[in-house]
Amino acid sequence: MPTLARLLKENKGKRPLRFLETHNGLTGLIAENVKVENETSGEIIEFDGFWSSSLTASTAKGKPDIEVVDTKERLALVQETLAVTTKPMIYDADTGGLAEIFSHTVRSLEDLGVSAAIIEDKTGLKQNSLFGTDRTQVLEDIDTFCDKIKAGQAAKRNPNFIVVARLEALIAGLGEEEALKRAEAYVGAGVDAVMIHSKEKEPTEVLSFMKHFKKNISSTIPIIAVPTTYNTITEKELGNAGASIIIHANHLLRAAYPSMKDTAESILLHGRSMEADKDLMSVKEILTMIPE
Repeated sequence: MPTLARLLKENKGKRPLRFLETHNGLTGLIAENVKVENETSGEIIEFDGFWSSSLTASTAKGKPDIEVVDTKERLALVQETLAVTTKPMIYDADTGGLAEIFSHTVRSLEDLGVSAAIIEDKTGLKQNSLFGTDRTQVLEDIDTFCDKIKAGQAAKRNPNFIVVARLEALIAGLGEEEALKRAEAYVGAGVDAVMIHSKEKEPTEVLSFMKHFKKNISSTIPIIAVPTTYNTITEKELGNAGASIIIHANHLLRAAYPSMKDTAESILLHGRSMEADKDLMSVKEILTMIPE
């Protein structure tokens, strides 16, 4: 299994790496195997790895995204996915908890073969970032978060494991200056990569952050972008602006839920399942989809 560190090294300067959300073994198989052909160049395009999303792991269990699904349950989903796939995984570690707890999480992720963990610089009861300022988003003290980064780095037994700092200043409405101040501190604390997060519909603030980060803080530290809301921008444009990794963070679950709901409603409406068949895989396809 290639590591994220290896892919970053091999792919440097070519294009940003593509990561897709997974929340169980089946979604892992989809992300592992789906391929399309570029109509112009004939190039075969695929995902480079998986994003183990806290949001979709919680939602798939019917629970709110407030860290109520504990690390043990999350790691079981990771293991389920990695057992049937071969590509690198980035783990959404939410806040990481206390520094001492994050140290143990890093080692557990290494043992499973995960390539990276992302921790966000918020504190208190988790509020999903896409709520933005509609909910109170409390940022962690900078020194405390730096200590957490250092603890994660000290716990590593594999130098290729990547610790990522997720910057939430834009989400909290505190602006680019605060995000850059924090990014500089986190780089000083030894973080391997940064993720800049935004819920705006346009990529303007993300592009500005990346420009100033590359110019004033580090031209070598990888930047991760998550264009969930500002998804009019292409991966090529994000790559040209400085993104090394692009995460499509929740799309497989968001695609599955409407289809399942429509099927359930069709069965109720018609008193049978025949009308839903046109939108479903056949039972034979299900039986033969996964090799025995």
